[in-house]
Order: sequence, then structure tokens, then C-alpha cells
Amino acid sequence: MKILAIADEESKSLWEYYDKSKLEDVDLIISCGDLDPHYLSFLVTLSSAPVLYVHGNHDGKYEKSPPEGCVCIEDQVYVHKGIRILGLGGSMRYNAGNYQYTERQMKQRVAKLRFQIFRKGGFDILVTHAPAYQLNDGRDLTHQGFQVFKTLLEKYKPKFFLHGHVHLSYGGGHKRYDKYQDTHVINAYEKCVFEFEDENPRDSLSAL
Repeated sequence: MKILAIADEESKSLWEYYDKSKLEDVDLIISCGDLDPHYLSFLVTLSSAPVLYVHGNHDGKYEKSPPEGCVCIEDQVYVHKGIRILGLGGSMRYNAGNYQYTERQMKQRVAKLRFQIFRKGGFDILVTHAPAYQLNDGRDLTHQGFQVFKTLLEKYKPKFFLHGHVHLSYGGGHKRYDKYQDTHVINAYEKCVFEFEDENPRDSLSAL
């Protein structure tokens, strides 16, 4: 299954200079947050792939204008063609904005999902907006990752962990790809494509 992961910045090559052929082989689109809802609606309308999403810390506008035709996977294990996908959007709380959480609040969200995760037998992809603590995150509070995400990776060993929030354009050594124990970690900033079945996705990651 070919998956397009997107986050944080709308791709001009997909939106302003759209060519349907670019997405004809994509089976699933996953948004890790902080994208214009109209962008997601555009992608789901003009491609044959479903669009799943979690919220970023700048997605307060989704309350009044959610992306049409897309599926929010917040706080659930969503199954697509046998692939179990857990969604946990938002960032570390740094002001009074929407979709921001303290570490304790994020742990409470995860605790509420334990039975659902158990019933599904775990999950294959963890989709978040923020990264995990000290795993491609920033040292400032705004871009600091959540420790509970690392706990999820250690306990359930999903094949992939997709996140956004730390832009590759920031500099500071943020990576497109990393690996934590058995999990391939992908920063979805702007866009990247990978094959779910690939055992070495680092070598085949594509920007389309």
C-alpha cells in the first residue's frame, strides 16, 4: 500500500500545480495536522485515495470548517484495508489555543484508548501531530514531544510512527526519517510517500 503523509505546509506541487497523475498510485493519504482544511478537501476530491487526519495545534478553524469528505481519526484505532491506525493529534500545551495538551492530559487520552487498542490487537501506524519526547522533537516547550508516545512505541511496536510539527525548514537537525526500536519514524512535513510493506522505507521515501 502506497501512503502519502502530509503535514504543516501545503505542497504547491499538489495544490497550485495539481496533476492527477501524481496521486494515481497513492492508496491512502494521512494528514498529521496544521493544514488548510480546503487543501485536504481538494486532495480527497481530486484523487481516488481516502484522506485521514488528526489535528495540529493551529487547526482551530476545523471546528467551524472541517475538511469535507475526509475522516478524522482522533482518539481511535481506525482500520483501513486491514491496517490499524491510531490517531492522537495536538501539541504540547504552550498557550490557551485549541488542540494543546499537557503530558498528563495526553496520557489520559491514551489511557482511554487502552481497551480499544486491546480489542484491535494493537496498531500498525501511530499518527500524531507532535513528535515523541527526544525523538526528533525541539527543546522549546512549543515543539517538545510527548513521553507517552515513546511508551506507545515501546509497548505496541507499530511498524510506522508518522508525525509533523517540527518543520524540516527549521534546521536544527530535524530528520525526515528515524527509527526507534522496531518502528520507522517519519516526519510528514509538507509531503512524503512510502510503501507500508517496505521493510527499508528509509531508502525508498519519496517526495512525489
